Amino acid sequence: MEKWLRNFFLYLSQNRMMTRLAKKYGLRLGAARFVAGSSLEEAVEAIKALNEKGLAVTVDYLGEFIDNKADTVERVNQCIKMIEVIRKEKLDAQLSVKLTSMGLDLSRELALENMKKILSKAEECQVFVTIDMEDYSRCQMTIDIFKELRQQYDYLGTVIQAYLYRAQQDIQDLKKLKPHLRLVKGAYKESPEVAFPVKKDVDENLIKLIKMHMLNGNYTAVASHDDRMIEETIKFVKEKNIPLSQFEFQMLYGIRPERQQELADKGYLMRVYLPYGTDWYGYFMRRLAERPANVWFVIKGLIKK
Repeated sequence: MEKWLRNFFLYLSQNRMMTRLAKKYGLRLGAARFVAGSSLEEAVEAIKALNEKGLAVTVDYLGEFIDNKADTVERVNQCIKMIEVIRKEKLDAQLSVKLTSMGLDLSRELALENMKKILSKAEECQVFVTIDMEDYSRCQMTIDIFKELRQQYDYLGTVIQAYLYRAQQDIQDLKKLKPHLRLVKGAYKESPEVAFPVKKDVDENLIKLIKMHMLNGNYTAVASHDDRMIEETIKFVKEKNIPLSQFEFQMLYGIRPERQQELADKGYLMRVYLPYGTDWYGYFMRRLAERPANVWFVIKGLIKK
């Protein structure tokens, strides 16, 4: 049942007609639990509330299936505005960006041009930016663009997905760039030809990646809600005397907030991935696919209404 639900919601996440309907009808069907509003102003209020609790943030202006240049201009402007607000308001926040929202599916050159605009402002304001990883078909392009941009910009990181067979080699190839990497299990539906089909193997690979990247001496964001991943990380950093300044934990907005607070209270840097915007549908469907328990939160919300 769990596997069927995951496949069902991942299939829905790629439905363009549903994406358009979701934009039209707003944050309903429980999405508000995982998305911090439609506007920049709502996102800023959510960031401030988390900062007051001692939680850091990485903020994502949601957007998928961009099929025209005008939409990328709007998204670049929104990202630049958020960077400026982060500096002005002195928020403990970073920015996460998907290359598809920058026009990657239109052309590599457009995505690169748009990222340079964002990163120039980020360098000026000293706001860190992470290039999110998307599905396998865009993995190599994302890494290639990251490598190119990393030659010019310091406030830049990216993501490695543990369910991909290639993940360990990618970390080794990136090692010389001393990259800040967010390490995740992976949230897209992939073929067993390119990704581990069994959860146990994904878990084991994520643990290997965390240790490998930390031992390389590079900054590591452990992005998982899984207690085993968290405890393995804590145990490893204590054994190897890895300083608190070399790693952080990351979790998604609306998922396990009590655990997030617990880690922050223990002195670990805990960063919350906070998405906002009207283009929330694909993101929301992947959250439902990741954890069946999320579906019941939605159902309860609908019943209460």
